[in-house]
Amino acid sequence: MDKASFFSPQAGRRIEMPRRTQARFGIGDIVRHRLFDFRGVVFDIDPVFANSDEWYESIPKEVRPNREQPFYHLFAENGESSYIAYVSQQNLTEDGDSGPIDHPSVTDLFEEFAEGRYRMRRSMTH
Repeated sequence: MDKASFFSPQAGRRIEMPRRTQARFGIGDIVRHRLFDFRGVVFDIDPVFANSDEWYESIPKEVRPNREQPFYHLFAENGESSYIAYVSQQNLTEDGDSGPIDHPSVTDLFEEFAEGRYRMRRSMTH
């Protein structure tokens, strides 16, 4: 299989990946974690796992996801706080019907919430 690579600041190294990957969610989509009670808006996507090995190893083996799938950076929230989450595709479901996200950083990147998703600010697009 043809490979490509990119540098990941979180991992501190180059990450190899297939030339083609299929992300189920896009920037601005609202998602919910399948196992844990939080939801968020996607603000970045890694085509494969691109965080540190220490971070990956800290996930309990029984729920540790496969590295060879898209991973999503989320402005996340639960009933108690707002934070940034890094979640595998296999652990996310669509959740736009539940309304907008109340994360303080959402307005930095996104404009209005409409039809179950956010639209990126024009100043942030090419």
